[in-house]
Amino acid sequence: MNRIKPILLALLFMVPFLYSCEEGTDVVESGTYQGTVDEVEADKTEIYVKTADDKRLELYFNENTTLTRNGETVAFEQLETGQQVEVEVEKVGQRLEPIAVRILE
Repeated sequence: MNRIKPILLALLFMVPFLYSCEEGTDVVESGTYQGTVDEVEADKTEIYVKTADDKRLELYFNENTTLTRNGETVAFEQLETGQQVEVEVEKVGQRLEPIAVRILE
């Protein structure tokens, strides 16, 4: 029993550190931004975009989000990590709502 207490105490102090290791996201003002697709989570219709000024935007697509390439509407499955995109977002509280995503390549 005496050995368990120090171990539990050590684990308790590690929890905040583990959460701080996750890569965070940024909330920016409403507007249009260019960047690179950093991650695609197809099952959530979500992408992460890394901007030139090192911001990481978390964007959950909704029924109003448009996705285009060369002016034509494309399916979400066309998005891939590493693609250059232009995103138009609206800041709603502390989250970003994607209005339009344009694949630039």
